[in-house]
Amino acid sequence: MKKKFLKFTLTGALIFLMTGQVVAHDEIGDVSVEKGERTNYENLAVPILERSKNLKFLKEVATPQMKIVREDGKENSYADVYAHKGYAYVGTHRRNGGNGGVRVFDLKDPENPKEVAVFANDAVPGTWQEKVIVKSVTTPYFHGDLAVVSVQQMSRNNPESKGGFLLYDVTNPANPQKLGFWEVTKKTNGTHELYLTMQGNRAVVLAANPYADYYSNGEERDFQIVDVSDPTKPETVWQFDPRTLPEVSETFNGYHWESPDGKIRPLFNHSTMVDETGKFAYVSMWDLGTVIFDIQDPTNPILLGRTEFASNQQGSAHSSTLAKGGTILIETREVYAPVREGYEQAYGYTRIFDIKDKTNPKLLSEFTTDLTYDIPDTNNVTFAKTVHDPKVRGNTLYLSYYAGGVLAVDITDASNPTEIARYTPENSDIWGVFVDRNYILASDIGNGLKVLQKNNSVTSDNNNILQY
Repeated sequence: MKKKFLKFTLTGALIFLMTGQVVAHDEIGDVSVEKGERTNYENLAVPILERSKNLKFLKEVATPQMKIVREDGKENSYADVYAHKGYAYVGTHRRNGGNGGVRVFDLKDPENPKEVAVFANDAVPGTWQEKVIVKSVTTPYFHGDLAVVSVQQMSRNNPESKGGFLLYDVTNPANPQKLGFWEVTKKTNGTHELYLTMQGNRAVVLAANPYADYYSNGEERDFQIVDVSDPTKPETVWQFDPRTLPEVSETFNGYHWESPDGKIRPLFNHSTMVDETGKFAYVSMWDLGTVIFDIQDPTNPILLGRTEFASNQQGSAHSSTLAKGGTILIETREVYAPVREGYEQAYGYTRIFDIKDKTNPKLLSEFTTDLTYDIPDTNNVTFAKTVHDPKVRGNTLYLSYYAGGVLAVDITDASNPTEIARYTPENSDIWGVFVDRNYILASDIGNGLKVLQKNNSVTSDNNNILQY
């Protein structure tokens, strides 16, 4: 049956669609703010130790800056960070025209990181390279370390640009070699976030392509699974249509969802991740929640369950991670417009679920901070006070928090998460966090890569802090 598409009346949405301008993380939404602009950061209620580089339990040991690679001499800014085999891989933001690529830092000496390579910066003009995942891969076609890099268009009106993801051989991190490119419909910006996993001798990428469904009128989907076993010939093997869910109407237009609570909510794929076994995927689909799939057969995934929100909660399921052997799901919600009619007044915070039964996630707790409800009467739209990305090591959850820096949270009792450390550098704008070896990495959009280590000069009664 031919699908019909909803008309919509969200404030300002038509203006954004006509201009194609990205003015918020949810670009079809009705607020105007861009990451990296530090909008309303001056309203931040800061912690006591805000300007110290040696906070309780967390010590900054290095802040390496990346080299300028643009021919016009403009500096790039930082996006997400990943680490593999003692090297940090740092994506770049769209500021100053993008095309900053991925920067590789040698961390053999964490106190003296050295940039040894840049890649993906000149592969597709008019784009930016935010997200990178690196894994050791063995397939019939490739053996070594494989990097997948998200590619997003600065403007869909640029005939030379295109979106999707790039694949590189980084077996020698100092000499990355381009292998292939997977392209999503040009009608959307590209692949925003992604994840690479192994399934036996098959390598697959889970790609989050926000608004692909909406902009292509359903020809392509926001969530796609791509077989990259042969990195020179990536092949799409499956796409998720939300209309297959009973709670999503066939008239769904790819973005505006008539949810069961009677509200029109945004529904798009923002992020993906996979558990260590490669069997289960956790897909952040904004107000639809975190959707859980069995992907053991990536050509025919099985939808198992999803998280849900209270009627008064903005959804904004942004990204996720797992804890306690995959039995605990941690979901971060990026809410940067805390005042909306019909919803609680709060910036984005973290939710923790018991997923022993993946068909029925059970909410255990919600972790808020001093930033969550610090809402000024005016000019309250800002990324400064919302949580962003989560990572876990043992019983410690690490959260990147923009102006809040990096927070360490004890989740030994997942029903009672407790903040145990915080690192907030001056002019903090922390995008990503990653735990690797004996250090923690944080990427600050404007101020560089931050290398943090345990502050051994401080004793602690909590054995869960920075355990390696």
